[in-house]
Amino acid sequence: MYLFRIAKILGIARRHGIDEMLVEREPTGKLAAMCRALRLWRRNDDTEAVRLRRFLEDLGPIFVKFGQVLSTRRDLLPVAIADEFAKLQDRVPPFPAARVHAQIEAAYGKPASEVFAEFDETPVASASVAQVHFARLPAKDGGREVAVKILRPDIESVITHDLALLDTLAGLVEMLWSDGKRLKPREVVAEFAKYLRDELDLMREAANGSQLRRNFRDSKLLLVPEMYWDHCGTTVIVMDRMRGIPISHNEALAAAGISLPALSRAGVEIFLTQVFRDGFFHADMHPGNVFVAVDGEDKGKFIALDFGIVGTLTETDKNYLVRNFVAFFRRDYKGIATAHVEAGWAPPGTRTDEFEAAIRAICEPLFDRPLREISFGKVLLHLFQTARRFNIEVQPQLVMLQKTLLNVEGLGRQLDPDLDLWKTAKPFVERWVSEQLGWRAALRGVLEEVPHWARSLPQLPRLAHRALQREGAAQFDSGLDRLIAAQRLQNRLLALIAALLLARLVIEYVK
Repeated sequence: MYLFRIAKILGIARRHGIDEMLVEREPTGKLAAMCRALRLWRRNDDTEAVRLRRFLEDLGPIFVKFGQVLSTRRDLLPVAIADEFAKLQDRVPPFPAARVHAQIEAAYGKPASEVFAEFDETPVASASVAQVHFARLPAKDGGREVAVKILRPDIESVITHDLALLDTLAGLVEMLWSDGKRLKPREVVAEFAKYLRDELDLMREAANGSQLRRNFRDSKLLLVPEMYWDHCGTTVIVMDRMRGIPISHNEALAAAGISLPALSRAGVEIFLTQVFRDGFFHADMHPGNVFVAVDGEDKGKFIALDFGIVGTLTETDKNYLVRNFVAFFRRDYKGIATAHVEAGWAPPGTRTDEFEAAIRAICEPLFDRPLREISFGKVLLHLFQTARRFNIEVQPQLVMLQKTLLNVEGLGRQLDPDLDLWKTAKPFVERWVSEQLGWRAALRGVLEEVPHWARSLPQLPRLAHRALQREGAAQFDSGLDRLIAAQRLQNRLLALIAALLLARLVIEYVK
């Protein structure tokens, strides 16, 4: 079976001219010369990027999903190939109703008719890992209309098989392609395998959706379906059924009385809120996963679906991003270069002046154009590509962010071609900087530390006694050294007590 699958892959590769692409890049050039002499290649007028996309489409859904993930790695792939891979669609035929019922019975230990009051056997969406059906809960469970996401039967064995083949192909690319070692294809496949296995656990997706819903519980801009935990497991999850119009249907949205420019600005604000406030963002915001509510009090709100892929950012990541954005606004290219280096992603010996010059070449031409013509996402893309030239490691979470930002910007400009992303983002970023770096941030930091200080205060006499014992046990060259050490310890203790008293006064003042 494995050999048959390899033979099939090689046949598909030959049909699309992938063998020619690989052999032409073989470092010695001897293999390519021999193949040309033997006329082993057929004529193919497609670009290399198109050939690769069609190759993955013919290989099947797991390879299509791999191509989608690769499209986010613009720090590794040429732009033309990354753009072509972004066109890949994860659509596969649905699995039959009999297997749907078998999956439900395996998950709940009873048939669908005992779990749901109504269950529609016709799926509303079908992808490589799972498919979705509409249903209704029994009256005892609230009688709510729900969406049921069901993992494909035997998908784990399919994925294990295809991942092994992907690793084999990656090894061939590494061996035959001159850029193979730089692209690190086997590492990319290993990263994809981890991401794909995470997606096999639907409880993880349910938890992601629940977190996003909690973050936007009182939002006037975004709706997230509620998860019904009593009906959720690793192979089946149940959530609210959401009704709306797909974000890509401009005419239908306009006919429903939705302001498209206002919707585009709201989308940018939602994304920035997820990134800078929460450090937790929906990282798969393609048109199929974003709807707009058009009825009732929720009219005009975004609806987010499918939470299998999310991105997270630390405070360090957020500070890095803000420093880059603010430096760009100020045309401070040295600040951008320094932010990269200080983040620890640059190899030892990186010359910040050369990196600064490269960044200037990217950014300076942008200031001769109207802001609304500048692509926020493409600026980040060019920065990442420049970082690659200098062997600066681009963190995976930032690559995911850049891919999501390109999606958000594309959706926003689809709704409003005149969207000025900079104008929309700048007040938000400046407000975040003020909150994080101004006096409010300092006060918040003090208030957060007060509980820790309060717990430590009763221990101070004991800690002081131990410290003095350690100081006394140390070997000093003279009695003066002992006196100086004791004085320093006393000063530190007094400073700590003063800080505690000051914090107490601040708390009383705030109250």
